[in-house]
This record gives sequence, structure tokens and C-alpha cells, in this order.
Amino acid sequence: MEEARESADLQSLLDIVAEDMQAINRIILDKAVSDVEMIPELAHHLIDSGGKRLRPMLTIAAAKLVRYGGTGHIRVASAVEFMHTATLLHDDVVDESATRRGRKTARMIWGNQASVLVGDFLLGQAFRMLVEVGSLPVLKIMSNAAATIAEGEVMQLAAAKNTATTEDEYLAIINAKTAALFSAAAEVSPALAKQPAEEQSALKSYGKNLGLAFQLVDDALDYAGDSARLGKSTGDDFREGKITLPVILSFRRGSTEERAFWNRTIVEGEIKDGDLEHAIALMKRHKAIEATMDRARSYGAIARDALAIFPDSREKASLEKVISFCVNRNH
Repeated sequence: MEEARESADLQSLLDIVAEDMQAINRIILDKAVSDVEMIPELAHHLIDSGGKRLRPMLTIAAAKLVRYGGTGHIRVASAVEFMHTATLLHDDVVDESATRRGRKTARMIWGNQASVLVGDFLLGQAFRMLVEVGSLPVLKIMSNAAATIAEGEVMQLAAAKNTATTEDEYLAIINAKTAALFSAAAEVSPALAKQPAEEQSALKSYGKNLGLAFQLVDDALDYAGDSARLGKSTGDDFREGKITLPVILSFRRGSTEERAFWNRTIVEGEIKDGDLEHAIALMKRHKAIEATMDRARSYGAIARDALAIFPDSREKASLEKVISFCVNRNH
């Protein structure tokens, strides 16, 4: 039942972007080519791994929402996906992740150095495509996003295994690391179409708040999701010592004894049998997962309100349904 609702929430967007996404997929395959054999091999490992390509779909839907009549949005959307893929490669190295979407990460097959360098190649290809589009406002939005994402990565590194991290500090990290690309993906289309500043601001806000909601749901699902459908093991964040909102809230709301548990497992990385189950029990006791989902829903509501300036249309309805998909998904 839940799966059917999720599919329905995403289906209207998929219908709207289907034709353009075929063109984007062709460009992605074309631009992942290199004479250096390892580059396409490693890039395709991630490109073909079954991601939803939600970010480029937002770019396409936003272009249709503002009635953009050109073809530049296809290259821009392809660049958005390449930037996202590059950040995943870098992320897995920084987080020392072993799996992604149920498969071994590229770093586990080709090593950290190759993963970082191929991520850099994809980032370079993204900016090549953006230059080809020839829009300085678009280039400005995307280059700002690239810098912000890198800042977010460094901020996360500084907060790693630090139980003193506050909710505000954590929100600043995910705003930079995740929401910045969602925001740019939605904002670039009205910029490309030379639409009024209020439309650009509205879609920028929509993307940012959708991205925050998306990441917070991810945080909750790591402790409450179905590992078979998540494509990773439940508790991966816990085993990697990641500071996410459910941990922050449980630590803040917990007793001295409970905080000692979080310091042992997250800070010192000393994890014993049964610790994950105990962590989940503490989160349930302090309603940390529930609170994380509540915050995600709040950001989803802000994203919905940001679209209010646009007249009713099929595209607007599909972007609203994406919010429901992001907030209600279970993988």
C-alpha cells in the first residue's frame, strides 16, 4: 500500500520528464566517456546503480513550470546529475562507506584515490556542459552550489563523532551538503528562462526545503527503515559514527548514562552486539525518530508554500507530489 502511494506520488513527475530524461541519459552516457579506461568503468558503476535521478528531474519539471522554450535545460539537468554523482563518490570516501544502493561502493572496488579523481572528472564534465549552455546566471548558481557542497563536506568532517554538535549546526551541514544541490537544481531553470526574480527565489526555496526534508527522512530511515529496500544496512550511520539528527536529539534528551552510551559507540567507535538495537530503543524512548520526521514534514510544508506563486498546472501538481514522495518514502 505504502509502495503504491510512493509510486503514485512520483509517477506524475516521471510522466512529465520522461522524454527529456531519455535525452539526459544519452548525454550522461556520452559525457562519461574517456580514453582513460578506469574513468567510464568506475563512473558507470555508480551511474547505472539505480538512483532515481530526482535532482535532474526537478530541473526539467521546473523548466516546464516556467514555460522555458529552449533545450539548454537538458544539458543543465545532466550537469546537475554529474555533480550529484561526483559528490556521492567523494562522500563514500570521506564516510568510508562499503555499500551504496545495495552494491559495493566504487572505493571498495577501485580504491579511494580513483574514486576521488573520477569524482573530479565528473565535476569537470558538469562545468563543461554548463559552459556550453552559455548562461552566466546558471553558471553562477551551479558554481556557488559546488562550493557550498564542498564546504558542507568539510563541516561534516569537523562534526564527525562529535556528540556536542547542536541541531542548528547539523542543519547548517545538511543545508550545505544536500539541500544546496536540490536548491540549485530547481533554481537554474527560471534563471535559464530569464524569469522574474520572484520565480527564481520561489523555486530556490522549494528546492532547499525539499532537500532538507529529503535528508532528514534519510536520517530517520537509517534507524527505522527496511534495509532490503533502503539498499544499505539499517544502522549504517550508527556503525560509521555519523552524527545525524536522531542521534543529536537522543543525546540531548538522554540521561548521563545514555550519553555515556552514545559517547562509547559514536565517539569511540566501540560497538558491541546489541548496541544498534539499544540505540534504536533510546531513539524511540525520546521520540527522536518521530521528531526528525516532524521536522522533515515542516520543511516539506515550506517547500509547498514556496510554489504558491505559480498558477495551478500539471507541473506544479507534480512538484507538490514530489514533496509527499520525499516525506512519506520508506527507502
